[in-house]
Amino acid sequence: MTDRICVGAIAGAFGVRGEVRLKSFCAQAEDIATYGPLATEDGRRSFAVRLTRPVNGGLGARLSGVETKEQADALKGTTLWADRAALPSLPDDEFYHADLIGLEVVDTGGASLGRVRAVHDHGAGDILEIYGAAGVLLVPFTRAAVPTVDLAAGRIVADPPESDE
Repeated sequence: MTDRICVGAIAGAFGVRGEVRLKSFCAQAEDIATYGPLATEDGRRSFAVRLTRPVNGGLGARLSGVETKEQADALKGTTLWADRAALPSLPDDEFYHADLIGLEVVDTGGASLGRVRAVHDHGAGDILEIYGAAGVLLVPFTRAAVPTVDLAAGRIVADPPESDE
């Protein structure tokens, strides 16, 4: 478990007065402004976030200390991180992606498949990217394909669908 969770990224400047376009990684995009000041990944900068309007591809926002288009442009690509304590606790069958990355994955017989390297969401549901001795394995993050997630033990049990090869 990490102390901070990535909740969004700055997609660039919006307008000429320092407003930014935010890409929110929250289940409800607007929640990004409710988790207190957000910090850069290295923790060197922190911003209070005030949402201004929905914009194409994200949310318009004002960040404390960002007053000009040039300052906003300089932040393009910066990820924004919230303290885990500021985030809501999740039901038993939901997980923060950050908590899944690095977990060992075994099949239903106990054989190692590798470790979770990333969690992808391309719109049709989450997919676990597992890297192991056999290379990269992509497994849908559904109850059928991933019946057990045990964060305390640092382990996931997966029953990947059969390949058509």
